[in-house]
Amino acid sequence: MKGFATLIYGLDSTNKVSHKQTHIHRFFDEASELDKLWMLALFMGKKPKRSVKTTLLRSWALEITQLPEWLFLESYASVGDLGETLSLILPEPEYTLELPLHEWMNKIISLKDQSDEEKKKFVLYAWRGLTHIERFIFNKLLGGSFRVGVSAKGFINALSSYYQIDPNTLAHSLMGDWALEEVTFDSLIKGEYTNTSLSKPYPFCLAYAIEEVEETLIDLNNWQIEYKWDGIRGQIIKRKGEIFIWSRGEELITDQFPDLVNLIGQIPGDFVIDGEILAINENLEIQDFSALQKRLNRKNITKSLLDEVPANLYVYDLIELNLQDLRQEPLRKRRELLEELFKSIDIKGIKLSPVLNVQDFESLKRLREEAREINSEGLMIKKKDSIYHVGRKKGDWWKWKVDPLTLDAVLIYAQKGSGRRSGYYTDYTFAVKDGEKLTTIAKAYSGLTDKEIQEVSRFVNKNAIEKFGPVRTVKPELVFEIAFEGISFSNRHKSGVALRFPRIHRWRKDKKMDEIDTLDEIKKLIKSS
Repeated sequence: MKGFATLIYGLDSTNKVSHKQTHIHRFFDEASELDKLWMLALFMGKKPKRSVKTTLLRSWALEITQLPEWLFLESYASVGDLGETLSLILPEPEYTLELPLHEWMNKIISLKDQSDEEKKKFVLYAWRGLTHIERFIFNKLLGGSFRVGVSAKGFINALSSYYQIDPNTLAHSLMGDWALEEVTFDSLIKGEYTNTSLSKPYPFCLAYAIEEVEETLIDLNNWQIEYKWDGIRGQIIKRKGEIFIWSRGEELITDQFPDLVNLIGQIPGDFVIDGEILAINENLEIQDFSALQKRLNRKNITKSLLDEVPANLYVYDLIELNLQDLRQEPLRKRRELLEELFKSIDIKGIKLSPVLNVQDFESLKRLREEAREINSEGLMIKKKDSIYHVGRKKGDWWKWKVDPLTLDAVLIYAQKGSGRRSGYYTDYTFAVKDGEKLTTIAKAYSGLTDKEIQEVSRFVNKNAIEKFGPVRTVKPELVFEIAFEGISFSNRHKSGVALRFPRIHRWRKDKKMDEIDTLDEIKKLIKSS
C-alpha cells in the first residue's frame, strides 16, 4: 500500500507528463506481479464495488475523534473530499502496516459478506496502522470512488515506454472485460489474453477540434467529410456469431440494445465496425441525446421502451473484417470495404453515415452552419489516407462543431472543488428568471481561469446567504454566459429543460442580474435548435 499510495500522491501532485511517467515507472520497479496486476485493474477502471457505506466510515471516525458533527461538516466542506477529510481528522497511527496492495484489495473485497461490526473492526485496524496518505487511498478504495491523476492514454504511454511494447498493441491488450482471476500481469500486457476473448474491442480513433480550416485542409479532395452525430459512439463486434457492443467509455452495453443486436445479426460474416448509436423516430428524424439516455444503464429494457426509443446505427468505419485487423489500412480502402460489406444489405435501422460531396470551402462552411437543423453537432473531417489510430493524432481526423448555443444566467449556488482546488469554489449552479422567481437551469464546473475562480471564491465567502453542508447559497449578482451543445424538454429537471454539455463561456461583468434570460425565452430554443 505504501508504494501505491506514493504513486497516487505523486500523480496528483504534478501536471507534467514526464513526471507522471517517472512515478509510474518507479512503481513498476518496486512492485510485485500481483500488485502490478491490481494497479492495472484500478487504473483501467476495474475497481471493486463499494464494500462499506460512507455513512458508517463517517460515524466511526467521529466516534474515534469525538469531534462535534458541525466541525466535521465544516472540515468536509473545506477539504471537499470525504476520504481525505477522514484521513486528516484521525489521530496519528499507533503501529505500522505494510501489507502489499493485492492483500489489501482481497481483504476489502471480502468485506461485502461481513457484518457491520466485522467491517468496523477491520477498518479501525487499518486506520490505526496507516499514514495519512495511505489512509486516504484506503478510504477511496473502500468507497468504490477511486480515481487516478493520469489519462488512459498517458498511462498506456508510460507502460509502453517501460516495457518497450507498442502502445497500440498494449492498449488493445488492456481493453475489454478481462478479470483479475483469469489473467496474469505478464500475459495481459503481452497480449496473450487478446486472442482468447471474442469480445475484445479496439481503442477508438479520436479527432481534434479544428481551428484554421482552410489553412489546415488546403485541398478538400484529400478529405472525407461526414456529419458529426450526437449519440453514443460505439464499437460493434461480431465474431464467430457472437455480438458485443462497446461504448467509447469502454463499457459493454450490449444488453441495453437488444434490438440493435438483432439487426447486427443479419449482417453476414465477422467484423468490427465503428459507428454512432442514435434514437430515430418514425419520421426518420434523429432525436435529441436525452431520448437515447432513457436506454442507458437499464437492467430491463421493456418492450414499451424499445418502441418509444428504437436504436439505430450509423456506421462510420470498418476496422476488422473476417478476423483481419484493418486499422493500418488507409481510410479510403476501409471505406471501400465497408461499402462492399453493405452494398447488398438493406436493414432498417442500420445505414452508412453518408460521405458529403463538398466542392469548396464555402459549401463546407454552409454544411456546418446548417448541421443543427438535422440534429447534427457539425462535421467530421478525415484524411483519406489516414490509418485508424489509437486515440488522437493531430492532423488526420478533425471535428468542426457548430457554434454552441448560449444563455445568460446568474450564479446562485457554489461548492468547493477537490484536489488542488479544494480551497476554492469551483462547482457552480446557475439560474434564469421564471416570472418573479429564479429557477436553476444548469451546473457547470469549467470555463473560468484560476484568477477568476479566486475572484468568485472571494465573492462567495463575502456573500454567502445559507449553508447546506458544503454548498453555499449566494447573493444572485454574478452573471455568466453559459454555452451548451443542445437543449431539450425534460421531466427530470425543475426548469423543465435539460442542457447538453453546459459550461461557462465567459463572465459577463457588463451585465446585471435583471438582464439574464427568462425560462420562456430559453424554451423557444428547443423549437429553433
